[in-house]
Amino acid sequence: MFDEKNLLYLLTILECIEKISFYAKNIQSPQELLDANDQMNFNASNNLLIAIGEESKKIDSNLKSKFPEFPWSEVAGLRDKLAHDYRGVDPEIIFTVIKDYLDKLKEVIISMISLINPNREVLNELLDNEYYKHIRYLIHK
Repeated sequence: MFDEKNLLYLLTILECIEKISFYAKNIQSPQELLDANDQMNFNASNNLLIAIGEESKKIDSNLKSKFPEFPWSEVAGLRDKLAHDYRGVDPEIIFTVIKDYLDKLKEVIISMISLINPNREVLNELLDNEYYKHIRYLIHK
């Protein structure tokens, strides 16, 4: 029903979510996120949020329309803010996005992958790439 070209965008978003979850694990506050590993966790999370926003712009609008409750324009807008206003990035906003919104995005992305219903061989081949090692659980779904 939906073009498999979307699959790569969705897998990239999902991998970014998993990596951010790893970087923010056990972090309890925006300041703690900012300070962790000399700001490495914060900076890595920001870069991955930029990637999420960029990939979300590439997803077929018909596929995104199946999830109208999800704020796609805010995902893209956050990407633009992070990419163009580095000094103006508010750690509280990043922390809130990570703690309150990424799980919902993960659910939506997994549902989108199900709608695409990718060929298992193609999915296995993509997930064999080391970049996608955190989402290999999709093979067993």
